[in-house]
Amino acid sequence: MKNKTYKITKIALMAALLCIVSPFAITFPFSPVPVSLATLMLYLSAYILGRRDAVISCGIYLLIGLVGLPVFSGFTGGIGKVLGPTGGYMIGYLFLTYISGWLIEKWSQNTMQNYIMQVLGMILGTAVCYLFGSIWLAYQSKMNLTAAFSVGAIPFIPGDVVKIAAALLIGINVRKRLIKAGVL
Repeated sequence: MKNKTYKITKIALMAALLCIVSPFAITFPFSPVPVSLATLMLYLSAYILGRRDAVISCGIYLLIGLVGLPVFSGFTGGIGKVLGPTGGYMIGYLFLTYISGWLIEKWSQNTMQNYIMQVLGMILGTAVCYLFGSIWLAYQSKMNLTAAFSVGAIPFIPGDVVKIAAALLIGINVRKRLIKAGVL
């Protein structure tokens, strides 16, 4: 029972943290896609929860936003946001957490090779998120896929590289401490 309670609490805590950081976003005049810390939280969820529970946590966040609570970027919520130009990125979050979490779990030992594989997992997860987001952005904005990728993915690569580096450093240390505390 104790382990189940810990698991539910960790999932809920990560969903709550995602709800707290995601609304704070920076928008650029050239793109409908905002910059937020949502992806950083998703990477950290993958480290702390693993792929399955990170996806559940992300799903809870999306459901909270779908019912209208202002947890999406710019303090917005509702189905209109998910069906809008940036909705594909939000659906891509589920794949980002699964792919990142899968490789983080598979390569969990603290070696340089494993760190490289963890980073590759986060990069691959982000690329899939970009793909979903760019396809949906192209459809919603009536632009070709190259144009959508140019405004909805390419400008965000440097920031996501920084978030991946931060997640690697933070995630490894938080995971070690949670294991030492007997929580993981």
